[in-house]
Amino acid sequence: MTSNSAKTIVLTGVSRGLGQAMLEGFIAQGHRLFGCATDEGAIAQLQKTYGDPHQFAVVDLADDHQVQHWSGQVLQEIPAPDILINNAGVINEPAPVWQISASEFDRVIDVNLKGVANVLRHFVPAMIDSQGGMIVNFSSTWGRSTSPEVAPYCATKWAIEGLTRSLSQELPSHLAAVALNPGVINTDMLQTCFGSSAKNYTTPQVWVRAAVPFILNLSGQDNGKAVTVPA
Repeated sequence: MTSNSAKTIVLTGVSRGLGQAMLEGFIAQGHRLFGCATDEGAIAQLQKTYGDPHQFAVVDLADDHQVQHWSGQVLQEIPAPDILINNAGVINEPAPVWQISASEFDRVIDVNLKGVANVLRHFVPAMIDSQGGMIVNFSSTWGRSTSPEVAPYCATKWAIEGLTRSLSQELPSHLAAVALNPGVINTDMLQTCFGSSAKNYTTPQVWVRAAVPFILNLSGQDNGKAVTVPA
C-alpha cells in the first residue's frame, strides 16, 4: 500500500472483539490508527505492540470531557481522520426491562448513544474543515429488529440508526455517514446473550476479512444508508 492510499482512522472500542479485529486489519493494510478503550492494561499493550505512528488512549466515551481531551490529542497529530468509526458498545445482562436497574440502563445509554454523540461533537468539526471523511456508526442486527431481554441495547442501536440518518442530512457534501450492521459475530457481548451457542457464529478474525475492505470502500454515495457487512 502506498502512502497516497493510506488512511488515518479513529476507532473506538479497540481493546476486544470487533474493535480489536478491525484495528489489526487496518494496521496490516498500512493505515494509521488512533484508538481508545477503557481497559488500561489493554491500551498499554496495544501501544507497546504497535507504537508510532499509531496511538491508543484510555477514554470513557460517556464522559464528554475525556472525549474532548482525547480528540485534542489526536487532532494535534492529524488535521482530521479520514474515517471515524464509532464501534464501542456495551450490553445489559439479559433481563426483562423492568428488572434492569437504573444504573445498568444508564450505562448502556451513556456509552452506546451519548458516547457516539460525544465523539461526533469533537471530531466532526475538524472533518468538515478538512473537507472530507467517512463516519461509520456501528448499529446492530438489533438496531433493525428486536429480541426480549436486551431492550436497552436494542433501544440504543435503533437510536443510532436514526441519529446517523439525521446526521447524514446535516453534513456538507464532502462528508458522509452510515449506520453499519456488522452482522451476528461471536464476541463477548454475543456470548452474554447466546451463551455457548455463540460459538456457532462467525469469529471476529473471520469477519474482519470482509469488514475492513467493506469499510474502506464506503463512499459519499453511501451517505445516509443503513449498510451491512457482507456475510
